Amino acid sequence: MDKYIWLIPLLPLLGFVFNGLGRNVLSKGVIGFIGTFMVLVAFGISLSTFMQIHETGKAINVTLFQWISAGTMKVPFAFLVDQLSSIMLLIITGVGTLIHLYSIGYMHDDAGFGKFFAYLNLFIFFMLLLVMGSNYVIMFIGWEGVGLCSYLLIGFWYTNPDYADAAKKAFIMNRIGDLGFLIAIFLMVNIFGSVEFAQIFPRVHLMPHGFWTITLVTMLLFVGATGKSAQIPLFTWLPDAMAGPTPVSALIHAATMVTAGIYMIARSNILFVWAPVTMDVIAIIGLATALFAALIALTQTDIKKVLAYSTVSQLGYMFLGLGVGAFTGGFFHVITHAFFKALLFLGAGSVIHAVSGEQDMRNMGGLRKKLPVTFATMLIGTIAIAGIPPFAGFFSKDEILSHTYEHSKWMYGVGVFTAMLTSFYMFRLLFLTFFGKFRGTHEQEHHLHESPATMTIPLIVLAVLSIVGGFIGIPEVLGGHHALGHFLAPIFKAGAPKEVAELPVSMEMTLMGISVGVAVLALIYAYIKYISKGDLPVRDGEERSFLSTLSYKKFYVDELYDMLFRKPLDAASEFLYKVVDKMGIDGLVNGIGAAPVEGSKGLRLLQTGNVGFYIFMMVLGIIALLVYSFGFTGILHTK
Repeated sequence: MDKYIWLIPLLPLLGFVFNGLGRNVLSKGVIGFIGTFMVLVAFGISLSTFMQIHETGKAINVTLFQWISAGTMKVPFAFLVDQLSSIMLLIITGVGTLIHLYSIGYMHDDAGFGKFFAYLNLFIFFMLLLVMGSNYVIMFIGWEGVGLCSYLLIGFWYTNPDYADAAKKAFIMNRIGDLGFLIAIFLMVNIFGSVEFAQIFPRVHLMPHGFWTITLVTMLLFVGATGKSAQIPLFTWLPDAMAGPTPVSALIHAATMVTAGIYMIARSNILFVWAPVTMDVIAIIGLATALFAALIALTQTDIKKVLAYSTVSQLGYMFLGLGVGAFTGGFFHVITHAFFKALLFLGAGSVIHAVSGEQDMRNMGGLRKKLPVTFATMLIGTIAIAGIPPFAGFFSKDEILSHTYEHSKWMYGVGVFTAMLTSFYMFRLLFLTFFGKFRGTHEQEHHLHESPATMTIPLIVLAVLSIVGGFIGIPEVLGGHHALGHFLAPIFKAGAPKEVAELPVSMEMTLMGISVGVAVLALIYAYIKYISKGDLPVRDGEERSFLSTLSYKKFYVDELYDMLFRKPLDAASEFLYKVVDKMGIDGLVNGIGAAPVEGSKGLRLLQTGNVGFYIFMMVLGIIALLVYSFGFTGILHTK
């Protein structure tokens, strides 16, 4: 299988080429088949590669060619598939295949069907490149590539100015983080003389623990991760990214782009463990992001916005896990989150598809009988993300919380409170959407229907994964042996000081009971509020409490960024354009050009076309020459 792993990224790239060139020629059926089949075959090869690594325990290194050679530094175009990247390959190609299949039904009536599938395939290609690279340069190419594809896909319906603005926002905010990543690569070249993982990681332990240069490198890497994985302060682009078609939201939020930052830190775990200050910063930023996004999600009424802020919050959980040294726990949550978040976004797309594009939950309700498959699968996804056993989210979230408890009691308290908020806003979404009476228009009610099989089959598969996905990490205290932890041990053993929570069994059980208890209490409260009492979110323009307004307005973060950054930059740009550029540079250049132009206009007046005037001027010229010649000669002789 070693010889064929290059096919994994190549196949989606070929899908991009075929669908891109044939988008106006091929039928939608052929385009959908090519796009989905290419990713499916890549999944098959990824699965075989995973099985090989699982059996042998050996990573696969393949160098395709020597790419960059500058002095003593060599950068090969090489792939590394080990325990960590092999799981990422399964997530990207597996969930990616389901999203492609779903898109055949969801985007069937869209005029840009071929272009959409070409972009999806390109997105998968760059994400695969990101996780398969054996060095930071290849990783950075994939890193930038997914940024480009997110811009293309978020702004896919670019004729809507709001959607185009959302795409630009995502692109620009990611560039801020990317600069940090790029500087970190330059520093690693300076420190280690290489960008290869295999040459950097073994040499980290030769440096003093907490060495400032390692701290600086990891801080810069984390800046890159905050942009790509939407953490404070670079998180505001992700909720706006829902402007793209719903399958794009599922792809970005679950299987590809937002997990890139988590993957990068997990891959570089040796560097980060050697920088304890950075680890503390990651834990605090992750926890703050998880709480902040959860507070915003409490009052949102757009079904996709709730899920978007939920993604930001769950990413915060993952960073919290990484920051407290629970690399396996953080990565475990990447896996389970990919299942239930893809499910929830595709389920939301099925709802939106049924209610003719409506996204406001205040105009939904009572859909569970009209959309039974969508309801059942979204119920599973909601239970999974709420952390209720035995669904997938329980195991991964509990592992993060137990490690957090060991690290810091107050962080654990905030983490549990955030888990309670998660359960509340997700069941709020479920109850407002599927229970009660339908609150939309008669026309919408008349057209309510379950989605076609191309859309419901992916929902069912993801629902099954959301149920059983957590079983790969059942802890020993519950009778399991944490298969995932053992599989990833070769990746994290050199970096993580401790991967298994060393808590007494009674304490572990108590912590589990607390996290499950708060989730169930939040469920019951949401049920009483939205089912028993029939409360509905207030309409825009109606009076809200101060805290509710803060949450609904997203704590005015966008407005704050506008005031601090956008408006000053706009004013500076206007000054530079009108004063420096137009009046200064343009004035100087245009003035130099205008002088001969205006001078030539005066000389042009001499060209009258009057022959007599020309003869007269000729005589004057001759006289002038004679006077000059005789006068000049006379002066010389006189001297």
